[in-house]
Amino acid sequence: MKPTLLILAAGMGSRYGGLKQIDGVGPHGEAIIEYSIYDAIRAGFGKVVFVIRKDIEEAFKEKFANKFEDRIEIAYAFQAIDTPIEGLDALPEREKPWGTAHAVLVAKDVVNEPFCVINADDYYGASAFHSIAKFLKEDCTPSHMAMVGYELLKTLSDHGTVNRGVCQMDENNFLTDTKECTKISKTPEGIFYPEDGGQVELPNDSLVSMNLWGFHPDIFEVMRLQFLDFVKENWDAPRAEFFIPLLVNRQIVGKTAEYKVIPNDERWYGVTYRDDKPMVEKAFQEMTTTEKYPAPLWS
Repeated sequence: MKPTLLILAAGMGSRYGGLKQIDGVGPHGEAIIEYSIYDAIRAGFGKVVFVIRKDIEEAFKEKFANKFEDRIEIAYAFQAIDTPIEGLDALPEREKPWGTAHAVLVAKDVVNEPFCVINADDYYGASAFHSIAKFLKEDCTPSHMAMVGYELLKTLSDHGTVNRGVCQMDENNFLTDTKECTKISKTPEGIFYPEDGGQVELPNDSLVSMNLWGFHPDIFEVMRLQFLDFVKENWDAPRAEFFIPLLVNRQIVGKTAEYKVIPNDERWYGVTYRDDKPMVEKAFQEMTTTEKYPAPLWS
């Protein structure tokens, strides 16, 4: 059975100032998301599922219409603040979505096979899709899943701070924790993030999560039950979010699943800030010039 690629594309793009999910960065206006789909097809994925908001559906489908429908099966799931979840009669009022794990959960009716989760606006590299596809086809079980880890130095923006989940692992590269480090900045003296009134340095080669996970479809029921508890615990916390690392850490602590960290040395590219765009455009132009990708991509 071919694995599925689940793309989280419902973000608001507040720091970027627009719909970066569909913004063109390739030589022929290709969005980052298109390169991920291209790499996934080559790695043997059989379906792509987009998690989007209803209010961007028209613009999203117009951008990608007739580009890759003949190469891979396509499905959609929709995330909203009040997306119904079995077991909840109502949700509290809030202004922002419930987070990445909730975004995965809304796709449970269209994903029935081992699947990979990615962000729409991150470039992960071809080797990442090959390694996670191999894992999903050969090793994935309800209690044995995976995450692709990236070297911290290769994931930073030159135009502002970033948040990264820094991986803590045992001697066999199994995840023991992901520490969410916020406002990470690159300086001439090193890489730092603020904590307890001071600055904590992080090694350049720290492995971090870029939200590339390999899951067994049984994770949906685990997510649903955890989400029910999360909503009850955070009913009066309108900014609390149900993130994937929170779900994973609860499984690790409860010893109900283990997560293999698959190292990857690809250079990450993303448009966290609008000032990142020229650098990303240059990178894709170079990858096209060296024939890593064709131009146009879907030619």
